[in-house]
Amino acid sequence: MRLKGGPTQDEVMAVSLAKLGILPGDLVVDVGCGTGKVSIAASRVAERIYAIDRRSEAIAYARAEAAAAGAGNIEFFEGDAVEVLPGIDHLDAAFVGGSRRLPEVLEILAGKVQGRIVVNAVMVETLHEAIASMQRLGIFIEALHLQVSRSAAIADGVMFKPKNPIYVVVGGAGCS
Repeated sequence: MRLKGGPTQDEVMAVSLAKLGILPGDLVVDVGCGTGKVSIAASRVAERIYAIDRRSEAIAYARAEAAAAGAGNIEFFEGDAVEVLPGIDHLDAAFVGGSRRLPEVLEILAGKVQGRIVVNAVMVETLHEAIASMQRLGIFIEALHLQVSRSAAIADGVMFKPKNPIYVVVGGAGCS
């Protein structure tokens, strides 16, 4: 089964997780969890992951992947993040891989997250929306543009095939 949007590229996930700075004992939310790849990686350090996606097929897929990985500290929520997030009291970090209702999601997260918020965006419009929202909320730290290229065989040599660029937008508490 392949989900629309696909899993986060390993290299992008590594940078995003590094920017989140997850520590043992942290409570982390993954908004738009999709395949669950980021949730599973974060679960290796964090105490608990709250994985949210509005698509039932994404939640089913992510649950199966988490079970296969032995990640028992992930709690899954099917629904709109704007409706689910108010029910979660405290968060140390937040990863946002989905862009639906992004300004509202960031506003909720700005009031709950004690550490970093990282948004991954593939569209320039989402990049702009994330930066503008974080600036308005006084939590914007930085934005990164990542371009990953992977080697591929060609004739008797090796070439690099670029993947779509990704924007990583970082915000956090106490940044105003």
